Amino acid sequence: MKKIELVIKIGSMALINKDYNDINYNIFARLSRELRPGYALVSSGATEIGRLDYIKRNGRELKESETDSEIKTDYSAQGQSVLMQNYRQFVDSKFSLRQILVEHQHFNDKAKREHLKDMLLRCPAQNAVPIINYNDAVSDEENRKMEIQAMRREGQKTVECVDNDETAAQIACLLGCETLLILTGTDGIYRVASDPSTLVENVFAENAEKLVAEVCELQKSCVGASRKGAFGALAKLEYIKEPLRRGIKVIISNSAFKVDDILSGKARRTAFYLK
Repeated sequence: MKKIELVIKIGSMALINKDYNDINYNIFARLSRELRPGYALVSSGATEIGRLDYIKRNGRELKESETDSEIKTDYSAQGQSVLMQNYRQFVDSKFSLRQILVEHQHFNDKAKREHLKDMLLRCPAQNAVPIINYNDAVSDEENRKMEIQAMRREGQKTVECVDNDETAAQIACLLGCETLLILTGTDGIYRVASDPSTLVENVFAENAEKLVAEVCELQKSCVGASRKGAFGALAKLEYIKEPLRRGIKVIISNSAFKVDDILSGKARRTAFYLK
């Protein structure tokens, strides 16, 4: 069976053109054309794209009287179809495209986890590229937290998937891929926040324990996030610890760069790996 060698994660803000308050079609086109069987994409963006699509069709945002949870649900349900429409438009037509919407329960239940794993691993041999996103449209935050707390009281190790960075890390671990690539709005991890000249290009060690210790040290430099509801570099570094413990190479780089250039080291990036 062919394996998935690369898991890519792209964040919401990378898919939005802030100057025009619209979808960044250039990013969609360039990233989509680099996707091929053997790659899996974890894509955020449904909620923000759904918001923009709603405004475009109605001339306003959803009513403020609705709760944040309801608004997120409604926007994400509207945005999913737009998200996939854009990927399908630009991904090579000879490849199948498959949408997979996951929830925390798919990682915390053994049978569901194996079902998800088997389905994703069938994709390369079937000439298909999976596009994965957390299913915000049907996952209520309050219920999710109650379910997670109940499992933790029973001593179970749990995955919450509060952020697609965590989802991508868990997908990478599930598939045992070679590389996890996290695309963001910066060139990687900076020792001094907001100072690109302090980019940390390589983080490596001879064993996983020491590598994770290096990551913990880097977390001391990380503050802030790109938007409300995002968790920023600090959380990214927390989520990549498990893939690193499993020997998966992790790269954090800018969504403005080509995937092939990032992987080859031609583009600026932070790479974490065992020496």
